Amino acid sequence: MEQEFQILLTISLALFAGLFMSRIVKPLGLPAVTGYLLAGVLIGPYCLGALGVTGMFANMTSMAPMATLIQDVALGFIAFAIGTEFKLSSLKKTGKQATVIGCVQAIAAMLLVDALLILLHFILGEERLPLSVCITLGAIATATAPAATMMVVKQYKAKGPLTNILLPIVALDDAVGLVCFAASLGIARALESGGNITLISVLVNPILEILLSLVLGALSGLIFSGVEHLFKSNSKRLCISITFVLLTIALSKLEYTFPNELHIGFSTLLVCMMLGTIFCNVCSSADELMEKTDKWTMPIFILFFVISGAQLDFGVFNDWIVILVGVIYIIFRAIGKYAGSYFSAKAVHCAPSIVRYLGVTLLPQAGVAIGMSITAATMLESGSTVRSIVLFAVMIYELVGPMLTKIALVRAGDITPKDAPDHHLTIAEAFADEPDEEDQEKSQS
Repeated sequence: MEQEFQILLTISLALFAGLFMSRIVKPLGLPAVTGYLLAGVLIGPYCLGALGVTGMFANMTSMAPMATLIQDVALGFIAFAIGTEFKLSSLKKTGKQATVIGCVQAIAAMLLVDALLILLHFILGEERLPLSVCITLGAIATATAPAATMMVVKQYKAKGPLTNILLPIVALDDAVGLVCFAASLGIARALESGGNITLISVLVNPILEILLSLVLGALSGLIFSGVEHLFKSNSKRLCISITFVLLTIALSKLEYTFPNELHIGFSTLLVCMMLGTIFCNVCSSADELMEKTDKWTMPIFILFFVISGAQLDFGVFNDWIVILVGVIYIIFRAIGKYAGSYFSAKAVHCAPSIVRYLGVTLLPQAGVAIGMSITAATMLESGSTVRSIVLFAVMIYELVGPMLTKIALVRAGDITPKDAPDHHLTIAEAFADEPDEEDQEKSQS
């Protein structure tokens, strides 16, 4: 009974802390996700825990099973939402421009971060900076935060060439990032296996994991779409949507290793992304179901970010090398994103406003990157360092990313001055506390 009380109390206090902190950061013009992360830091082991307060997330070890479950579920729904952005009808409109830019800028960021960190690895040595950390951080550098970008676009009702190409690129960017991460993580795990590096462990296993994940996600999506039409009420259709996402997350945890080092496993992020992709292209009511699912998952996402903040290990920042790696990651990821989008947009003959300002709008980083770092933390010996560096970078990017996105959209002409009042409450206002469309309709009636 005491354990159940502790778990329920922890969840309720974490939700309250996240919501309360989002209100505190709102006047500062910061996105809600920053407030959630800060709330986690405050109730974590390095604030309340350091003061001797027990319970909540002051001792992350005792809360590990619950935290892992919440994070797995949240990651699954995040990836599912990304997958639903890949509608064939939308992709046909954007054409090859969005596809080329989305792939090039993501890979450019990965290669640039990889190159600098690997160079630093050879200077410092394996003991101070493991090669597995360098490769994993390079893959995580590909990810962009769709929520932060959408927040600015919706708040200021941005319309124009830059906005039209930005949204599909953000979705494609995360898809490319998930594939790169799955391959890079497989290589990193092989490097940490005590020198037992073979063609199977470095090449075959990562490729097999990607392919099997896509197949499993596609099969789940087809079955989901076939079953969904059997239910007519909105509540039951919402339940079947949640059921299939949870079932797919569970199936993605299955794994088996053969005697010849061949490993059969799945990437939860890739599987759920493919589930969403198939679902949105096959099911005619996908948009309606996604709106209802988004509302149901909001508390889970808040807990996800609060837990992520609580897991931020400030102890690693006592090492100047970790700080150096974090700064390099932040700076050269930004350079890779901007340079990759600039030259690729120019190559496919985009409008001058897109060429100049697209890269700036791709800087925000949050949920997907944190999800990748959590996966790395559970699968790599040096994963805790990866997670702390990424959380540090996310806080920096979430402080400046939305503001830079707004500035870029204004200068590109997609936001008119009257829609972008110059006061300090701008960035977080759109999503924080506005009533839903359903609530607005009810109030009007």
